[in-house]
Formats: sequence, structure tokens, C-alpha cells
Amino acid sequence: MPYSAGDAGKGASLFKTRCAQCHTLASGEPHKVGPNLHGLFGRQSGQAEGFSYTAANVNKKVHWEEQTLFEYLENPKKYIPGTKMAFAGLKKEKDRSDLITYLKEATA
Repeated sequence: MPYSAGDAGKGASLFKTRCAQCHTLASGEPHKVGPNLHGLFGRQSGQAEGFSYTAANVNKKVHWEEQTLFEYLENPKKYIPGTKMAFAGLKKEKDRSDLITYLKEATA
């Protein structure tokens, strides 16, 4: 199933409970266990300046857009074998759409 626009408010709640412990969003905020996600859309995997990625992330060369994130967030370890991201994924399509809709606003 392809990505479709979701509810940014619900996506913000998902980010807070599932992602914020490892990622920041605003320009200039520091990396945590995971990279800062500012400027995520249109960026290639493994390219946030100053973050130490696994070779798997760098070599995957995914360009992050709505659809690639939709597929990745279902099961990150399956999408990029060898990633160090411990997140198990969001199985519900609606949750992924909501989160991506929020990320589009919050990382621009």
C-alpha cells in the first residue's frame, strides 16, 4: 500500500512516544542515539552531518521521501539489514502515514 497523508497531530503523539527518545527534529539540535531528522525529506540515507552511521545505512543509498519512509518504518531492520536502529517498526499503515505527515512539517 502506498503512503497517503495522515493526521499530523496523531503523528506528533507517535513521535513523542516512539521516536523522541532517540531523535531530534529542529535545525541545530544535537544528535541523540539516532540522528537529528531536520532536512530528512530528500536526503540520502546515512548522510546527516556529524552522525556515525552503520555501513548498511550509508550503502543503502535510499532517498528519504514519503513512500520510502512508509516502507522503512514498517520494519527498519528488514528494510536496511545491518542498521543499528533498535526500533521494531510501526505495523499499522495509518500510524506510519500519521508519523510521516508530522515529520514532513516538523523537519522542513
